[in-house]
Amino acid sequence: MAYTKKFQNLADEARSRVKEVLPEDFDDVLAKGAIVLDIRDKEEHDADHIEGSLNISRGKLEMLVESMIPDLDTSIICYCNAFNRGALSADTLRSLGYSNVRFLAGGLNAYRKLV
Repeated sequence: MAYTKKFQNLADEARSRVKEVLPEDFDDVLAKGAIVLDIRDKEEHDADHIEGSLNISRGKLEMLVESMIPDLDTSIICYCNAFNRGALSADTLRSLGYSNVRFLAGGLNAYRKLV
């Protein structure tokens, strides 16, 4: 998908402020108790998702996350299909006070290549 330069710059800035989890390290982080947050739209989640993931679409993240994940110290890994929405969501959660939030590098697409 072709993104506008402004959108891509915004996503790149978000990526610079939050840590990523490499797909090959994802299962280890998950085994340590991280919550996996699929921030794609419901239709995308319904079509395919990482087993056990919570789904809050990017458009409703700020409105719903505190009711679903009230502990700001919870380890959270955000993912989308690739990078941008996952990084933007992780950065948003960071700005809301979540202290242990990361995103899955390459998203679901990269993870599916490993499993």
